[in-house]
Amino acid sequence: MIYIATRSIAQGKSAGVVSVLGVNAGILIHTLAAALGLSALIAASAVAFGIVKYFGAAYLIYLGIQTFLSKSETLEIRSTARAKLSQVFYQGLLVNLFNPKIILFFLAFLPQFVDPSWGRVNLQLLLLGILFVAVTIPINIGVGLAGGQVGIWLRARRGIQRATKWVTGSIYLILGLTTAMTSPQKS
Repeated sequence: MIYIATRSIAQGKSAGVVSVLGVNAGILIHTLAAALGLSALIAASAVAFGIVKYFGAAYLIYLGIQTFLSKSETLEIRSTARAKLSQVFYQGLLVNLFNPKIILFFLAFLPQFVDPSWGRVNLQLLLLGILFVAVTIPINIGVGLAGGQVGIWLRARRGIQRATKWVTGSIYLILGLTTAMTSPQKS
């Protein structure tokens, strides 16, 4: 949600909504991985978990540094054509796919609602993941639209514009560092 809000504030409502689609496509892939047992294997393997964790952290840190190094003194809203919404989609997908917290969330959360007496566990996990996406899409779209409005408000205030670029970059860096410190143990 923080990623979506940050993207929306920085690049507008369209980028926020497309980020929602990318992030939720990642959730669907995580759902499939959980249903197939791959999430449990990744969480159980220190090497696999570390690869996912550090790739995700590096990518978020890269986004933060890229924001800091942008030529503009302020954060500019990009038009739909210039922002390359397909790139925004894939960035949202990658941020989600390589977030180890999502793997741990699916391992800790979904099994609580699975009952082997109701039939195939993997199908129950798949259905729960799809339901999770159906519930989170409208919420995240609301975050994206609100973030876009906040971005418009911030851009109208010249003094705040410079700070927005640095706050956005800092949020990406903090998310990256937090991801790097994620432990494979369930909390």
